[in-house]
Amino acid sequence: MPLMRGLTIVVVSCDPGRWDAALTLASAEAALGGRTRVYCHDAAVTLIAPSDLLATARELGVTLIACQTGLATHGMALPEGVEGGGLVSLLAELDDDRLVTI
Repeated sequence: MPLMRGLTIVVVSCDPGRWDAALTLASAEAALGGRTRVYCHDAAVTLIAPSDLLATARELGVTLIACQTGLATHGMALPEGVEGGGLVSLLAELDDDRLVTI
């Protein structure tokens, strides 16, 4: 079986439905063995809270990245198990991942 391309998902708003869709899509990709990252842009960082769906994504190896500017804007600390980052570093490390915005 050929190596699978990775998947990077950018969550662009604080819509819970989009967050659930991003975690579900990321979990499916990770279950298939692909590198999977979910980046929460700006206000989307407010969606990062413990949930069964988030726990499943983490167990499958999904990397969660929170926008550092969004965290500062919303007075949040970096959540446990989440990496801090920005769009520049995200794109610099994109490699041959597919990029999806939700």
